[in-house]
Amino acid sequence: MAGVSDPAAVEPDTKDWTWVLERPCPQCGFDASLVARAGLGDRTRATLPAYRDALARADAAERPAPGVWSPLEYGCHVRDVFRRFDERLRLMLTEDDPAFENWDQDATALADRYAEQDPAVVSAELLAAGEAIAGRFDALRAAPDDVWQRPGRRSNGSRFTVESLGRYFLHDVVHHADDLRR
Repeated sequence: MAGVSDPAAVEPDTKDWTWVLERPCPQCGFDASLVARAGLGDRTRATLPAYRDALARADAAERPAPGVWSPLEYGCHVRDVFRRFDERLRLMLTEDDPAFENWDQDATALADRYAEQDPAVVSAELLAAGEAIAGRFDALRAAPDDVWQRPGRRSNGSRFTVESLGRYFLHDVVHHADDLRR
């Protein structure tokens, strides 16, 4: 595909981003403490047009700068974030304190050849996956507090509740929508 640079040239992100649950993100401005849990589905849907529009661009597969993912690569990542977090949310709602499988997003980007995927296909998959997790959060709007406090944990030991997982997840989606504007 024309315009695709070496996918391995992006520096892997090894940061633990769970701090976004405690303070606003200085890069994108997202403040998890301001997100009402009943609005997680709507806030997720509100990000979808940014991805749809970016993936429809003629240059969607081109990186804006060396070491920065293209809109296509961000689209693939966010599609997979939607899928991964929808599965984690489902586990938290159906199992007691599930341990989430480790996910190396950078390894996934290389193994799944994000830079070579079809932007139109990725767009359709991203929109469907975004609607799916938004719908799962919508279904919880009137859930009692004990449902929102159900626990789950990542392989690195980070602990989440359904509510904090939703806010953490939403930061990722909002943050990358902001990345598309840079």
